[in-house]
Amino acid sequence: MRILVTGGAGFIGSHLTRRLLADGHEVSVVDNESTGRRENVPAAVRYTRADVTRPDELEPVFAGGFDAVCHLAGQVSIIRSFSDPVADLRTNVEGTVNVLRMCLKYKLPRLVYASSMTVYGDTRKIPTPETEPACPDSYYGITKFAAERYVHSTAERPDLGFNFNVTSLRMYSVFGPIQAIDNPYQGVLGIFLGHLLQNEPITIYGDGEQTRDFVYIDDIVDGWARTLDNTATFGGVFNLGSGRSRSINQLAEHAMAAFGRSRANYEIIRAPARPGEQRSVRADISRAKAVIGWEPKTDFATGLDETVRWARSASASCSSKGGRS
Repeated sequence: MRILVTGGAGFIGSHLTRRLLADGHEVSVVDNESTGRRENVPAAVRYTRADVTRPDELEPVFAGGFDAVCHLAGQVSIIRSFSDPVADLRTNVEGTVNVLRMCLKYKLPRLVYASSMTVYGDTRKIPTPETEPACPDSYYGITKFAAERYVHSTAERPDLGFNFNVTSLRMYSVFGPIQAIDNPYQGVLGIFLGHLLQNEPITIYGDGEQTRDFVYIDDIVDGWARTLDNTATFGGVFNLGSGRSRSINQLAEHAMAAFGRSRANYEIIRAPARPGEQRSVRADISRAKAVIGWEPKTDFATGLDETVRWARSASASCSSKGGRS
């Protein structure tokens, strides 16, 4: 297939791009490099620096023609969604609408959308199935759900004149190599590792007993790859998580232990809880198992070891160049 990956220079997008290439697909990438990095993209990929909020930049890319679009481009920080809600809205909703308009204009038959666990909000049903009502608490979650609805409502329009098949994958807390370790707005594990590498204090917001479902990057891209040409997923929404949960306090302990540290000998700063944070998070992945034939294979300890190994290497490489990773 000829596949376009939006946000393909980012953490998840670049891993997905490599998987699609390995599967024999022809891959193109667009990314505005706000958080993604050009060096993350394999040389075999056709790369364009472009912003999904700019239709004039997307037009030449889509004009080349594709069989499918994996739409991962987006603003991914809950905190930034509160500090700059307009930018969050533009990137996640308007950007998605722009991608959809291009899909319709060029009659692209397939789109897979990167949705989020945040669409559920602070739900009481744990583990959470896809049938649970979406009631996001954060501005970020609101934009991800709005974009998801644009995707599915567009596919259901009776006036398209062609079959437009879409799927949304509600991803949980993805971690692994290439995850940012120098960005305070992205990925709690990456943030912890970045501070540990620099011997800086770890900050835990709230009581730290809020839970998250951490799922390894290789398992996530396997879910995407299995979804692309699976007709049973058309029109569907699926959770991609580990089906297990850990508290932020536990995550900090695991991260510190990987560096030979503990609560007794490492500084932890306690800060007030932040807005929009879900209290309890755990995915019900039974639908993904049944329909996609997918389930995570990497246990947390193995994934953490791989991530720490990469983070140490990335940090050492950056230090040798005179800067922080």
